Amino acid sequence: MTTSLISAPALRALMASGAPLLVFDCRFDLANPEQGAQSYRDCHLPGAIYLHLDRDLSGPRGNGVAAGGRHPLPSREDFAARMAALGCQDDLPVVAYDTSGGMYAARLWWMLRWIGHPTVQVLDGGLAAWDAAGGALAAGPVPPRAPGRLTLRPPLTRSVDYDDLRAGLGAGPRLIVDARAADRFRGENETLDPVGGHIPGAVSRCFRDNLLADGHFKPPAQLLAEWQAVMAGRSPSDLVQQCGSGVTACHNLLAMEAAGLAGAALYAGSWSDWCSRPGAPIATGA
Repeated sequence: MTTSLISAPALRALMASGAPLLVFDCRFDLANPEQGAQSYRDCHLPGAIYLHLDRDLSGPRGNGVAAGGRHPLPSREDFAARMAALGCQDDLPVVAYDTSGGMYAARLWWMLRWIGHPTVQVLDGGLAAWDAAGGALAAGPVPPRAPGRLTLRPPLTRSVDYDDLRAGLGAGPRLIVDARAADRFRGENETLDPVGGHIPGAVSRCFRDNLLADGHFKPPAQLLAEWQAVMAGRSPSDLVQQCGSGVTACHNLLAMEAAGLAGAALYAGSWSDWCSRPGAPIATGA
């Protein structure tokens, strides 16, 4: 795998070839956390395994919301063990998909790279693209796979925590990029976190700006130009991506990767962690 995205026709050809492959369905609805699992039972890609954002792609919350936010990362060891139990193994290609423009699939993409698993892609256009390409669908449960051997390797991603971000706030070339919708960035219409606003100095780049109207990612050249405008002469490694709880920020990281701009970091706790910290500075407005 040399790209972070795979098209529906390419995935169909890969599955038809009989090549070893593991497909994960990452559908989720923040307003109805069990909707994704129900939708999966109704229909899914053949052989796909369902992953729940709260149970599989997040760790336990700390005291209150602080120290990790609404969707804290599990330990790398725990996540590797969970993936191995589902059949993931060293060098086995993984494809993730959802019905939300890749916002949840990107979380799995980032997390697998976080434990050092390089062979992972997101289905461009998600389930709708698969259906439009004539891909088969199945319903009901999928027989469990035998556990795999998944070696915990050095991360292929970068991350920062609250202390690091707070200590470097306003210093050097670092740029914090907020993947939430522009109104939430401004501190308006906040429904998920107890406080509205954004981290001082952050800029807004909603994850949906990475997508075309049909839910596919924009072409790499277009993403490159748009992200270079956001970067304003900085290196990708100067950027820290954040959102509400560390999910849609992974979408921005995926888009940068697709544009050839690897190296930005994730603040996994994101706004839900930041706004719960006593004394953390908060900005509002554009």
